[in-house]
Amino acid sequence: MDTRDIRKLLRASASQKKARILSSFFKTGSGQYGEGDVFLGVTVPKIRVIARRCGDVSLRDITRLLRSSIHEERMLALILLISRYKRATACEKETIYNLYLDNVQYVNSWDLVDVSAPHIIGDFLWTKDRAVLYRYAHSSSLWQRRIALIATFHFIRAGQFCDTIAIAKLLLRDKEDLIHKAAGWMLREVGKRNRKLLKEFLKTYYKQMPRTMLRYSIEKFPYVLRRKYLSAKVSYIRRKEMYV
Repeated sequence: MDTRDIRKLLRASASQKKARILSSFFKTGSGQYGEGDVFLGVTVPKIRVIARRCGDVSLRDITRLLRSSIHEERMLALILLISRYKRATACEKETIYNLYLDNVQYVNSWDLVDVSAPHIIGDFLWTKDRAVLYRYAHSSSLWQRRIALIATFHFIRAGQFCDTIAIAKLLLRDKEDLIHKAAGWMLREVGKRNRKLLKEFLKTYYKQMPRTMLRYSIEKFPYVLRRKYLSAKVSYIRRKEMYV
């Protein structure tokens, strides 16, 4: 099955109504984070069904899909790439990893990042130097900064938390809400496995954390403890504003 066949399958599942809903949900309006993105109106479960029908698609065709202006084609490309990565040899995994990095500008929405970064970037870097994540954490690209965070989900699942903590520190003052949410989510995942470590992080940084990041990170804490952190944050902000 080639790119033309795959595109026909996607369009056969398209819905104009869903396309309008998705365009609104992913903020494709002028000045919004998804500005200019184009949706066919195909849900992710349907995309996964199509991926299973595609068979062994070539990396060339996957790359063509990944470079598409159509959101669902990029999502399908990443799902196909993950499937290929999981059954690849070590050499093939390196090729797929490099393909991802070479085309990282097309991984340009939070759902595309979240579905792919842990499974390709995180997995590949598990036993390797992780400098690329810190370079991405300093990038002007919102999506590269999110990749830096979400890729560490692979490390978290394997019981290693230092990179998540370090990158969350780097992004404490990030201006984007999508980064606040990602950092809070990854910190919450750390806390589910090592609450003491998360509490140590919060003790030092809760005053500096954006409210969204704090709120996401403590979602699994008991209600009383959540209120304590949030109330302390509000009190700190009020005291700070008094001297501005």
